[in-house]
Amino acid sequence: MIQIAQILFILSVLVILHELGHYIAAKIFKVRIEKFYLFIDAGFSLVKKKIGETEWGIGWLPLGGYVKLSGMIDESLDEAQMKEPAQHWEFRSKPAWQRLIIMLGGITVNILLAWFIYTTMFATVGQKYVSTEAIQKNGLVFGDVGKSVGFENGDRIISVDGKLQDKFNWMIIDVLLSDNIQIERNGQKVNLVLTDEQKGEIISTEGREFVQPRLNQAIIDSVFLDGQAFKAGLKNNDIIEAVNGKSCAHFDQFTDEIKAHKNDTVAITVKRNGSDIILKTLVNKEGKIGFKAKFTEREDYIINKQHTIGTAIPAAVRESWKLFVYNIKQFKLILKPKTGAYKQVKSPVGIARQLPDTWNWEFVWNFTALFSIGLAFMNLLPIPGLDGGHALFTIAEMVTGRKLSDKAMGHVQTFGMIILLTLMVLTFGKDIYQLIADKLF
Repeated sequence: MIQIAQILFILSVLVILHELGHYIAAKIFKVRIEKFYLFIDAGFSLVKKKIGETEWGIGWLPLGGYVKLSGMIDESLDEAQMKEPAQHWEFRSKPAWQRLIIMLGGITVNILLAWFIYTTMFATVGQKYVSTEAIQKNGLVFGDVGKSVGFENGDRIISVDGKLQDKFNWMIIDVLLSDNIQIERNGQKVNLVLTDEQKGEIISTEGREFVQPRLNQAIIDSVFLDGQAFKAGLKNNDIIEAVNGKSCAHFDQFTDEIKAHKNDTVAITVKRNGSDIILKTLVNKEGKIGFKAKFTEREDYIINKQHTIGTAIPAAVRESWKLFVYNIKQFKLILKPKTGAYKQVKSPVGIARQLPDTWNWEFVWNFTALFSIGLAFMNLLPIPGLDGGHALFTIAEMVTGRKLSDKAMGHVQTFGMIILLTLMVLTFGKDIYQLIADKLF
């Protein structure tokens, strides 16, 4: 329920402010607003009230919202009023440059919202991120797919397409979007080029989890009472040093050795109270012995850069711009069929499932800012039915001096809505199916 509440709150904030951008711009140019809706009122609305010339309401379908302007063919596909003579308060009677500003009003507000949120967050709790330099101190560890495409445990990423991203979460995206990755392996520089198919394999199986920091020796945090580690005599705070006499300076070396001896007995050397002890334990069929490890270095990965209002504002602008650029890069990845990235596109149902199950305002606002930039980018796409589609036709009109007929605009809008509804059905269907499958199996 917390996840649902979070996604509904985030969507509500974004939709209301996005549509408010259109509303304010329309009001400035004296365009009549017939409806202002949060969510879609297909068939009926949950709440509605007419104030002045505008009907304000909340729809039942949480797929966005809309502002209905007089004299405009929009998502409602209402062409009846377009057959009447144009009135001075209608959208269609306004100059092209005014209509363009109205169409871009929502996108503008989305960008300003992200800028405002980041400015506020940076000036209060600081600008937090995972440091690429800190997390690569001991090198990196890769999953099975990462290893299969050419990475090795202990590799350090020197640059991606000639640059090194200082924020680790963005650096992972850089790798998946890259043309060339330069890594340091055992003191040597190695160039690695991933094919679209290899990127697709990473995205579809391990995603961002395909690479992790290389952790030092594991300290046992807790031993499972029903596991082999407990039967062998391992205790909390034991430090694992070797398996079968083979040194394990890093935790991945320990797990690799354990996995190599499934259903077999191994001798584990641990340091306890300053002394080395050798304990023999059975490894189960999953390649585990039954304990939870703790690591002391995780806290060292987080950088918290403090800002004043004066430094927070430009930092927020840079953050918003970088996010916009990353949206462009990810969209280009989605358009490459061989990567299969299009299969990972998520609806609000899928996004909600990725949210934490506890309410954290810092996370919620950061996610709102990220989502706001994503919404701005999506609406800029020149697809009929989106703001970018309307803007494209208006710009074409400004350049050529010729306006698309109302009949043609109606057909274009219908085509765009079919595309958008098809995409919604596909993404929602996939995420709902996955939700049901996870519950059943």
